[in-house]
Amino acid sequence: MNQPATPSPAFRQPDFTLPLGACDTHCHILGPVARFPYADSRPYTPAESGKTVLSALHERIGVDRTVIVQATVYGSNNRIVLDAIADRPQTRRGVALIDAGTSDADLQALHDGGIRAVRFGFIRHLWVPPDPTMFHRLMERIALFGWHVLLHVDATGLDDLQPLLDALPVPFVIDHMGRIDAAGGLAQPGFVRLLEWARRDHCWVKVSAIDRLSATGAPFADVAPFVRALIDASPDRLLWGTDFPHPNPRHPVADDADLVDVLPLCGDADAMQKLLVDNPARLYGFID
Repeated sequence: MNQPATPSPAFRQPDFTLPLGACDTHCHILGPVARFPYADSRPYTPAESGKTVLSALHERIGVDRTVIVQATVYGSNNRIVLDAIADRPQTRRGVALIDAGTSDADLQALHDGGIRAVRFGFIRHLWVPPDPTMFHRLMERIALFGWHVLLHVDATGLDDLQPLLDALPVPFVIDHMGRIDAAGGLAQPGFVRLLEWARRDHCWVKVSAIDRLSATGAPFADVAPFVRALIDASPDRLLWGTDFPHPNPRHPVADDADLVDVLPLCGDADAMQKLLVDNPARLYGFID
């Protein structure tokens, strides 16, 4: 799907002030295509939204640290993420896409460049799920670097993946709150199972892409009860991310400040400190 318009980095400063050291743990960089061409086999063609756009957004909404997730349109060529991290190596980390062709030397170069995780998808209409044997071998290899794995999966499919997840030698992070739908309410089976998984010591959850989860759209307040429930279940293993520049959105995000201003509805100052600062600092190795 083509996306012809470059998203705005933000139109206003948020009303809520993020704490010092706040981290956006899920955002993407796209282009410039002349320097970082998309893969021929990409699943969609997004508009350009380069690192200067991301930096401007973060400066405006008050983000100090960043985790850049390799976009699927680049496949396993992670050069664009490494380039952005190199600009600010103390405050940026990355999540890579790798495959069976990724060598040990490649992994070392990624680690040296600030990569701290890899991402795999198990949603068949968006990803080709990895071969289980290959996946397990890759997990053993990234474990040597102290990385974790980011999983793009529907919460309703977590139980089907239990044998795979139970065998992981690394922590795993569930993307986008397991893609639950706020319209389904707190008692929907997928969210009930997500809460159960979130209580496990090796499982983390990203409070990200809430524009996709919201049934009502901006200001996305209908997602707040779900975040509060996750904070109650697992306050020390939650992360927050914008998902900027919002590929394939459910609702147009006119202003990313809305994603910040919903946070006070989700928890108190202590909860926000953990969600926004302490938890990502611990998982991604940010050091003051």
